Parts: sequence; structure tokens; C-alpha cells
Amino acid sequence: MANAATSGWRKLLNRFAALVALIHSGACLAQAPTRAPATEAAPPAADLSIELIDPKVLRVCADPHNLPFSNEAGEGFENKIAELLARKLDKSLAYTWYPNSVGFLRNTLNAHRCDVVMGFPQGGELAQSTNPYYRTAYALVYRRGTGLDGIDSIGDARLKDKRIGVVAGTPPATYLAMDSLLAHTKGYPLVVDTRVDSSGEAMINDLAGGAIDIAMLWGPMAGYHAKRLGADAAVVPLTRETGGPRLAYHIAMGVRAADQEWKRLLDRLVRENQGEISAILAGYGVPLLDENDRPITVPAAAK
Repeated sequence: MANAATSGWRKLLNRFAALVALIHSGACLAQAPTRAPATEAAPPAADLSIELIDPKVLRVCADPHNLPFSNEAGEGFENKIAELLARKLDKSLAYTWYPNSVGFLRNTLNAHRCDVVMGFPQGGELAQSTNPYYRTAYALVYRRGTGLDGIDSIGDARLKDKRIGVVAGTPPATYLAMDSLLAHTKGYPLVVDTRVDSSGEAMINDLAGGAIDIAMLWGPMAGYHAKRLGADAAVVPLTRETGGPRLAYHIAMGVRAADQEWKRLLDRLVRENQGEISAILAGYGVPLLDENDRPITVPAAAK
């Protein structure tokens, strides 16, 4: 009975961690389409007109103020990946803008106001996942030369007397509680108004100013914001933790459950353009991992 209870609790933690990853992944009112340059014909596929709002337009759901993922100016890496997909499909690109918060999918994708959500954790229950286009994890960020060089785990004894930054309610916070480290922890809000606030930016500012010694952030946010620290910044994916919620996720696109042909077409695009997608991600500092948690190094695409 005890083993069953432990298993049930672990499944609940992992489900909650997946929800948190969705909130952090950057997945989300209508804007006029912008025409993507046509570079090649779209790959042959079944007629998608019954599945898509407009088969001539790639309609994407995104948060208008959520760098490094997306913004209205098209400066996020999900914007760049969407532009790449639109070119490959020879489609226009249009966005449905909506804050990445509770009700996002219900009010966008599932309300047929767009056809795809970028940055959706594979296996998420609120939409159908395409094949993933990257894998990453929560990460540590610290400044080299401050006594933390080589740290790669929340269980490292050097954290016992360090000031730690973490977003409240995220999976790393669970491990901090398990290791009795919350007394030295500064919490940052999980859900913010992205128009005026960013927990990732605030945490890295505190790290730069000496208010905390180490930060724990969702990988893409860690890599992007840590660039402001310059060459002294170290970004280390958390891949060694066990016994709590998972920290690494496959990130895919989300589509409606009924849109099977559309999903297959997107799967094909990911497979055929993985190199270009990975280069875009690398350009934003996203720590990429293979299936064995080993870092993937690829040349960054020019922005």
C-alpha cells in the first residue's frame, strides 16, 4: 500500500511539473497576416482545409510579451521557428496573441482562433503533441569564480550556505524542500503579468547584483537571461536529480486532437528541418539535451 501511495504521489508531482513546464515554455488578439517569403513548395499532404482555419495561413498562438519565447515584434525563438515553418509551407504567418496563463489553450487553440501552439511539452493533456523539436531541462545559473564551479546538482553540499533563487512552485523548488534548503531561498512568482514583469529577468538581475548566489530557472530562460552576465555566467542543466518531479522535458507543438493530417505534416517539417530549428534555439542560449541527458552543441543561427 505504501509503494502504491508513493507511486501515486510521484505521478501527481510529475503531472504538476508538466503543467509548470507548459506555463514556462512560452506557449499564447488577432493580427493581420504577414507574408512569409516563399522558398519552396509545401510538402505533399492530404487536404487540410477541414482541419485548419485557413489552409493558406500558418496561424500560431503565442504570448505577445514573453521573451525569449515570443513577442509581438517577432523577436523570440518561437517566432523564428514559426517563420521557418511558414517559409517551408509557403504560407503567410499570423498570430493570435493571448497571455500565457490559465485558460490559454481553451481561449485560443481549442476555440479555433489558431491552429498551432509553439512550445508545448510533449504529452501535455490539454492538446495533442507533435513530435518534439527539442529537449531541455531546468538549469542552474551562477557566476564562475564564486566558489560554485563544477556544481551540477541541487544536492551539492556547497548550496547549504548559499542564497538560492527559484521560481515558486516549479520542480526545482520541490528538490530544495527535499534537501532542506528553503531557509536560504528567495522565491519569485510563477505567474506574472508578462507585459510588465519577468521572474527570470528579476532573478538574473539579483544574481548579477549579488542578492543571490545561484539561480534555478527553466532552461530556455536560464540560457537567455544569463547572457547578460557575460563570459562569467555558467548555465548547467539539472540532470542528476532523482526521487522528485522530472526536470527535463521534450518540447513539441500543440495541435487539436482531431487534426491528424496537420500533426503529421508538422512532424515531417520538424524531422526535415531539425538542424535549422536547433541552430535557432542555440542562438538564444537554450541548453539542448539528447535522450541520455548529454549536452547537444550546434552552431547558432544568425539572428
